[in-house]
Amino acid sequence: MRKAELNRDTFETKINMSIEIDGKGKNDISTGIGFFDHMLTHISKHGFFDIYVKAEGDTYVDSHHTIEDVGIVLGKCISKALGDRAGINRYGFFILPMDEALILVSLDISGRPYLSFDAEFSTDRIGEMDTEMVEEFFRAVVQNAGIDMHIKMLAGKNNHHIAEGIFKCFGKALDMATKKDERIEGVLSTKGMLEV
Repeated sequence: MRKAELNRDTFETKINMSIEIDGKGKNDISTGIGFFDHMLTHISKHGFFDIYVKAEGDTYVDSHHTIEDVGIVLGKCISKALGDRAGINRYGFFILPMDEALILVSLDISGRPYLSFDAEFSTDRIGEMDTEMVEEFFRAVVQNAGIDMHIKMLAGKNNHHIAEGIFKCFGKALDMATKKDERIEGVLSTKGMLEV
């Protein structure tokens, strides 16, 4: 079973999270930020990951610490659940339409974290979530999961659609990359390892 559970307890946030890679898209998510819960649910549902998240943070300040720390823990959970990465496709990509928005996500579970984020929002917030935190969330995920990822908005006007498209597309691309291929012996790398 490719699954992991982690706790993170700081002066700013308290987070308990678990993920099962080979799940069915079941989820129980509560971060205190409604729109962010909605986005995390899309990762679970469209990536077929079973995800549990209970987060308490200093949202009286703003949404930054909670969202970034959830990204840190999610990245660590993904990394732990994948273990040595043996047999996984490693690469995943998807182009997802969300009404007028069109989003591309391409990623490599390489052990070498990098984020290219090319999307723009025309409003500062969606619900209680700062739109600038979309990029910060994914930066935290890739840094802690060892993922090289490119996110590109190909079209879009509605901020909700753009954000939702990004989270759904990430779920689909990650599902592809984490799937196992019986033809792969060990890891899919000429080095014989995926650095983590």
